[in-house]
Amino acid sequence: MSHCLKTVSSRFRTFLTLCLACGCAFSTAFGFAEEPAAAKPVLQYAEIPATGAVEFSTTPQEKLVPARFQLQNHSFPYTAKVESQRGEVRVSKITFPSPMKTEIEENNTVHGMYFQPAGAGPFPAVVVLHILGGDFILSQTVANSLARKGVAALFIKMPYYGERRRAGHPRRMMSKHVPETVEGMTQAALDIRRAIAWLRARPEVDDEDLGITGISLGGLMSSLGAAAEPRIRKVGIQLAGGNLARSFWDNPNPEAGDLRRQWELDGGTRESFIKAIEPIEPTNYGHLLRGRHILMLAARKDEIFPESSTIALWKSAGEPEIIWLEDAGHYTSIFYIMRETERLGEFLKRPLKVHEAQAAEKKSGQKAQPATGATAP
Repeated sequence: MSHCLKTVSSRFRTFLTLCLACGCAFSTAFGFAEEPAAAKPVLQYAEIPATGAVEFSTTPQEKLVPARFQLQNHSFPYTAKVESQRGEVRVSKITFPSPMKTEIEENNTVHGMYFQPAGAGPFPAVVVLHILGGDFILSQTVANSLARKGVAALFIKMPYYGERRRAGHPRRMMSKHVPETVEGMTQAALDIRRAIAWLRARPEVDDEDLGITGISLGGLMSSLGAAAEPRIRKVGIQLAGGNLARSFWDNPNPEAGDLRRQWELDGGTRESFIKAIEPIEPTNYGHLLRGRHILMLAARKDEIFPESSTIALWKSAGEPEIIWLEDAGHYTSIFYIMRETERLGEFLKRPLKVHEAQAAEKKSGQKAQPATGATAP
């Protein structure tokens, strides 16, 4: 599975580089670059202690959380250090321990960056997840853009990425060894739960208005993370889908073929592969997303998450709002990211009561007003 997805991350890197080189300017467009000192106003931010502790508390819905993602009430420590100020956004480096302990000690600490809007708030808040290749600049740019719109954003590195990867060690979150992939994605979901708890503890954050978003692998983990954490109310799933085992097994990509052959050489079958992936199959948990406010972004010509995969997740989650990029694939959708980040920011910034009114309108059978460019599959 990891081999097939590596092609995605490589091409995402290529397209991202082209965008930056050609002047599409993610950094400038989203205010990611530093502004001249003379242009900076005096801004006030809620202070973040250098060290502290967060209380993690469950809700009555914890009994509905899949067993592998459940946690008990507990507290955990964190560290914080202000790194920079980017326009009206202050960026701090955050660390906290993962709820899951692995044999790779480096992997047991979650590393993140908190993009904090200026002011007292309360702001809606979101956890932002990265793509498979660990190209953090893309997700950090999205997080910075959201913070500029008044959405506090905590970007976190998932298991075995960045500082969490031991030099020279082959272990990865997405592995050709399926049990390792299942373990890595389970740990990522648990890390997301603590990230949400950290955001809830912030005085400038509206502790009821919490969300999660990501692209590709980040979108996949956004669906699983939301299923694992009942406090998440808004979910932005971009370029991801369900029916993972079937999608990878049937994928014509040569590297997917290598994975199939290795699985069969080890005595496995298509059926056993599907069963092995079941613990982290998003459609198995789609029912837990119903009642949340969800915005999906999909590419009609997606080579990794084909239309059938996206629709499977969409249906399992209750057929939420979905935006289709009719002429884009998984790789070429990068050219729409700036536009769609604007849409995502509007979605996350929208007050919960407005989302709830729209949901009630849809449930009552009245015609809802779709987002510009939205189409139904």
